Amino acid sequence: MILFWFKEALRSIGRAKSSFILSLISSTISVMLIVTSLVALRLSEQFESELKEKLTLEVFLNENISASVIDSVEKEIAKRDYTALLKFTSKDEAAETFIKETGEDFRKILDYNPLPASFTVTIKDEFISQIKIDEIVKSLGSMNGVEEVVYQQEFIRKIVSFMDNFKKYIFILTVVLFLISAYILYSTVKLILNTRMEELETMKLVGAKLSTIKMPIIINGVLIGLFASALSLLAFAIAINQVGAFAGFTAAGVLGSLEILVFIALVGPISGLLVSYFSLMKINLKI
Repeated sequence: MILFWFKEALRSIGRAKSSFILSLISSTISVMLIVTSLVALRLSEQFESELKEKLTLEVFLNENISASVIDSVEKEIAKRDYTALLKFTSKDEAAETFIKETGEDFRKILDYNPLPASFTVTIKDEFISQIKIDEIVKSLGSMNGVEEVVYQQEFIRKIVSFMDNFKKYIFILTVVLFLISAYILYSTVKLILNTRMEELETMKLVGAKLSTIKMPIIINGVLIGLFASALSLLAFAIAINQVGAFAGFTAAGVLGSLEILVFIALVGPISGLLVSYFSLMKINLKI
């Protein structure tokens, strides 16, 4: 019986090529709309990750601090839950960096190095919020040997606010695109069913079972969805590589994870299955 359903589904594609092409186009558009929201979410996550990597705290140490105290501070910061990366900059390294960046050598005027040693602390993503950052700064500032903790407070506040709003807009966009894609696919399937209504009524008259009428149409929808997913994946890979040549990312970076590839591969067939099923709900054996 299953083999018969598949044969009938393939025959219907051959008999109504124009309907198949129309369904394939609408399904591909639907899948591409859904994938667009997924890609937008993926890019927003990459952008958010890059921004968070730039959010660091500068922990300046006391003048003439001993090596043992520096080692103690380093171990204390390193074991904190919020620490992702920790980098130590000695007084001499700070002086070299200052001279390199400004082009001014204060050693020609001063006979000592006024720049303090410091730690650069990169915070883990889950601790990046205005409240948590303030708590971390207070905690670091209370350590023995720490003179001052400096960070870009206004920059962090703006970034956190931006990321929260951006996620909200992406979520709204995803819902809207999904509803639009579902409506396009549903409308197309209903249109095709209306053109085949005479054929379906004839099948009822000859005593066909309800499964014999519905299953080939459902399988047809799944096959169209599968083709639509393949075309959408190909189109997005080409588009992302073209845009990525200027923006600095690749299709492998955006679509490369197994979860996303599986999602794109399944969204078309599943959409075709669900839309076909709900479109056929009102069809029964009554003549």
